[in-house]
Amino acid sequence: MIQIFGTNKSFDVKSAQRWFQERRIPFQFIDLKEKEMSRGEFDSVLDALAKQAGSRSDAVDALIDTKSKDYAAIAYLDDEDKADKLFENQKSLMKQPVCRNGKTAATCGMQQKVWESWK
Repeated sequence: MIQIFGTNKSFDVKSAQRWFQERRIPFQFIDLKEKEMSRGEFDSVLDALAKQAGSRSDAVDALIDTKSKDYAAIAYLDDEDKADKLFENQKSLMKQPVCRNGKTAATCGMQQKVWESWK
């Protein structure tokens, strides 16, 4: 089952939901304002992104929304502190949508080309 993590106010989250709906691909939406990712979910997303990005620190950097008003709070931390800060502030610092297909595949942001392979 595909999971979409994000907030209802995010235009990209709504676009991702519409993309999956139009292709009749079932998904579960998790609103980060109501329920944030557990540590296990967060770590599995990071591990899946690290396979694509090359390293865990690159995966953390890919997940950070550099346009966030809170970006300055995380920009100059070291890699492990960045991951912890991102976990603690998911709805304000994480690039949305975060889409997860099982425990082995994940994307952040709009990644339709990757989602095509999930069918």
